[in-house]
Amino acid sequence: MWGKMYYTWAAPHEGHDHGGHTAEHHHHLHHGKDEPHPVHNGDDACHLLAPHNADFAFSLYKKLALHPDAQGKNIFFSPVGIAMALSMLAVGAKGSTLSQIYSSLGYSGLQAQQVNEGYEHLIHMLGHSQDAMQLEAGAGVAIREGFKVVDQFLKDVQHYYNSEAFSVDFSKPDVAAEEINKFIAKKTNDKITNMVKDLDPNMVMILINYMYFRGKWDKPFDAQLTHKADFKVDKDTTVQVDMMKRTGRYDIYHDPANQTTVMMVPYKGNTSMMIVLPDDGKMKELEESICRHHLKNWHDKLFRSSVDLFMPKFSISATSKLNDILKDMGVTDAFSDTADFSGMTEEVKVKVSQVVHQAVLNVDEKGTEAAAATTIEIMPMSLPDTVMLNQPFLVLIVEDSTKSILFMGKITNPTE
Repeated sequence: MWGKMYYTWAAPHEGHDHGGHTAEHHHHLHHGKDEPHPVHNGDDACHLLAPHNADFAFSLYKKLALHPDAQGKNIFFSPVGIAMALSMLAVGAKGSTLSQIYSSLGYSGLQAQQVNEGYEHLIHMLGHSQDAMQLEAGAGVAIREGFKVVDQFLKDVQHYYNSEAFSVDFSKPDVAAEEINKFIAKKTNDKITNMVKDLDPNMVMILINYMYFRGKWDKPFDAQLTHKADFKVDKDTTVQVDMMKRTGRYDIYHDPANQTTVMMVPYKGNTSMMIVLPDDGKMKELEESICRHHLKNWHDKLFRSSVDLFMPKFSISATSKLNDILKDMGVTDAFSDTADFSGMTEEVKVKVSQVVHQAVLNVDEKGTEAAAATTIEIMPMSLPDTVMLNQPFLVLIVEDSTKSILFMGKITNPTE
């Protein structure tokens, strides 16, 4: 019989703090949080993945943006999360099922060990980022009661992908869905609560992957300056938004070739929001051409300047069913009867039935916590640039040291 495997992936980015974390929460399964991290060239592995992951991010973005359903809509997803989820799936894959997954990720030249260690290192680095656990990533495997999973698969996903395994009774789909949703909700601080529904009673396994990011702005906005303003969704549509304002020193670059303004708004810790604002009418051209070389070029050309930044408050949640997009990217065997997941289970043949990804982004004045201390920045006498985010813009949340694109999206309508 064919078992069905369902891949679900949750990636909230949060604007509000929900209190502390429990101790178990920080405990990596293979080393205590105060012990040194086991070094197996993790650093190198992590950097090996970064350019491929950036290529994957932009090709995924283009497929999501060109989709007929996406016209005039917000787009938001976690490229690193999806790549991590597929890499975890690859741990149990063999033959062409495996090579197609690696090829879609740009990992064809890498060994499985380099990929797995790269993620182990990345997850570790994200989890140990300073300032009150800003970022966590991990995984879960929900297994049909009585179903035998290859022990090595569970060991590897636990070790490299910070994964927990638990068994559920898929013959009662509603109960199984509730348990899996509870697991996802707990891991994402109740940001994603109802992700899995309509489970098939023949399911054998669900692989869950989550990334939870709570960004606090390095320099919060003053809520008293927030005001109503117009945001031009397209030439026929204008909506009213709560527009935040802050004058400060930011890294900025006007890219004349792409008719785009790029600006970095740092979070505390080691992540930043990169805002990409194309000139009026230039969004389509930018979306068609954007690639990691733009990113590198922008990073190199940024300079510190005084800026009057106007940014709308918004909260978006996007769910993407990725089956068709992944098939389009060459991952076909995993979904078909030729799938080889014998690294995961030997007793029945399994294939992936669904890949679902959900990501959430909240942006407000504080990022998350009210800043008690106010710092005064010394402003040079020149007039500040104005960056007015009052028409569609792209946003990338980037981990600074590895340049990993944790989240990426397009804000077409902040009120949706």
